[in-house]
Amino acid sequence: MSEDKKRVKIKATIYWCFHNKLNEMAGKYTVDLCNLSEAAVTALEEMGISVQSNDKHPEKGMYITCKSQNPIRIFDNDGDEITEEIGNGSLAKAMIGSYAWTYKNKKGTSPSIGKLIVTNLVEYGGGGDINEDEAL
Repeated sequence: MSEDKKRVKIKATIYWCFHNKLNEMAGKYTVDLCNLSEAAVTALEEMGISVQSNDKHPEKGMYITCKSQNPIRIFDNDGDEITEEIGNGSLAKAMIGSYAWTYKNKKGTSPSIGKLIVTNLVEYGGGGDINEDEAL
């Protein structure tokens, strides 16, 4: 008999979205789901997921980082897959589950994305062009 895995639906602000290319620092596809509500934090912690904050980036509020060996599929409100890069500050709804892991005598529980829908897409700005006249 398989155990029913709990999932929770959250609203979040997306930061550092590497859904279509590897995050070289992590060696995986990653996305930070930020500015989580108190209710979302409580529900995630009840699932055993560690919710974080970062004094260097207070704009992220309370957040989780989702990681995957495979590209993370993200959709728009119409159900169409978003393949282009997603800018920081994009708003989303996500269905989050969890999975247990063991690695080198350590154990933990990490978040997994069941579905991620961007409700307000912020265009990725990249580094931008530098105009020679504007350089210092």
